[in-house]
Amino acid sequence: MPLPFLTADRAFETADDVALPFDDLDRWRRPYRPGPWRVGVAALWLLLASYVLFAAVIIALTGTVTGAAVIFGIALAVIAGALRLLRMGVWVSASGLRQVRFFATRTVPWQQVVAVRTVQQPVRWLGLPRTVQGQALMLVRRDRADDVPTLMTTHNADFMARVAAFNRATDAVEAWAAENTHG
Repeated sequence: MPLPFLTADRAFETADDVALPFDDLDRWRRPYRPGPWRVGVAALWLLLASYVLFAAVIIALTGTVTGAAVIFGIALAVIAGALRLLRMGVWVSASGLRQVRFFATRTVPWQQVVAVRTVQQPVRWLGLPRTVQGQALMLVRRDRADDVPTLMTTHNADFMARVAAFNRATDAVEAWAAENTHG
């Protein structure tokens, strides 16, 4: 019995980001993978949380329960922050487009979307105030023609130094928009 997942000679699948035909289209999905910057920072936060949890156990065994509870609460906040950081990004479903940020989530139904397009413009580098020349995926809404939010850029935590991944992700989001706004 062949075990294809264990063999090294099978072909590398590049179309594994494409939704399968039996997948539920009403389920929210991110049409791209989180980038290494985002995953690396979240991993460091989780590593820090493990040390803080270990400190909470030591404080609980040797000190006061109140002090251990405070440190345990800090560890839970760091874990929640790391998980929220991993959840950030653009999500799509048959009902609309959702942009998840660290402190806020904005959902736009497809009926309000006029266009999703990629533009060349100055973009923020890793979300910091410094701007560099890059590309951005913009959302044009029917009810807010003057407010054009940036969904993702070539220099955010998901696509820093990964232009090909940015192009695949923008193509996927634009395809979802084209399929659901004209249908």
